[in-house]
Amino acid sequence: MTRTTLRSALLGLLATPALAMADPLQLYGRLNLGVENMRLHGAGGGNGAETRLSNYRSVFGVRGSEAIGNGLRVIFQVEGTLSPDTGAGGVAARDTRVGLEGDWGTLFAGNWTTPYNAATAGLDPFYPTTAGYMSIMGNGSAASASNLSDTTSFDRRQQNSLHYWTPAWHGLALRVAHGFNEESPANGAKPSLTSGSLVFERGSLYATVAHERHREYRGPGLNDWGTKLGAAWQFGPARLAAAVEQLHYETVGGELERRAYYVSVTRQFGPHAVKLGVAKAQDGKGNTSEQVGFMRAGTDTGAVHATLGYDYALSKRTSVFAFYTRLDNGSRGAYDFAINGLDAPAGATASGLALGMRHAF
Repeated sequence: MTRTTLRSALLGLLATPALAMADPLQLYGRLNLGVENMRLHGAGGGNGAETRLSNYRSVFGVRGSEAIGNGLRVIFQVEGTLSPDTGAGGVAARDTRVGLEGDWGTLFAGNWTTPYNAATAGLDPFYPTTAGYMSIMGNGSAASASNLSDTTSFDRRQQNSLHYWTPAWHGLALRVAHGFNEESPANGAKPSLTSGSLVFERGSLYATVAHERHREYRGPGLNDWGTKLGAAWQFGPARLAAAVEQLHYETVGGELERRAYYVSVTRQFGPHAVKLGVAKAQDGKGNTSEQVGFMRAGTDTGAVHATLGYDYALSKRTSVFAFYTRLDNGSRGAYDFAINGLDAPAGATASGLALGMRHAF
């Protein structure tokens, strides 16, 4: 079948009464790949090098809405993973939902990014690549998780979750979500998640405070929580962003907590952009010997992750980019890249240079 014939057939199908819609159906996606040369140094990491082709969470999706009267709209989205490097993918493994929207706000259910995650993800110009701040901020990354499939990360998309977003009021908006207890672990816990963020956005200023609580992820009666503040200022072609986060875990052996900081600077020069991001994890504190995600208690358990990058826009939808990233652990630090990790041993330094291309449609 020729491309013209196929397009005509699809348009004809969408125009039939059974599939007719008040609003057009939108197909969209992002292809995001990079060739990386990665290295591990010291602390048992040796000086080994690896050259690889990495996928930076490419996506393909469909979304739309339908007016149903009385100021209400049905909204829906089905978004899947896409791996151009391997050909793998899942139809609804990313932000997927169905719900209602009106003057009172937006209510929907599905598999969706938590308000806590979304509150500051846009502050990181390298999100979601190997260089993303999730190596430290959020304690790893859960691309799509239940209450049992990932019990450590606060940078997550939550399955079986219900969300409500208020309309903006003088620049302020509230987003809350609840991940239902649908798991029954053998220890008798009833795990669930509650997440929320308050966002202020007006003109060149963006500010947010977010909190998330994980109930009984680590066992009956044990709760974890994260709180963070974030802000960004746009100065003409430049942007400065910063965030601070406190994570707290309750384990059978005791408590573990850690504070982390992040700052980024982006400067646009026509089609050129220069970007810098730095994340710092302080030493973990607490009376437990358990490692939770990348975090552990004691001296020299922190890390610093810095990335310098360059983008060149070939068009409004296509760009080529390069970045150099380096993650330095303390002598007992156990941090690694959250996406495309290197299985870095404690105390190691992980670094890499990437050349890539991004296309949105």
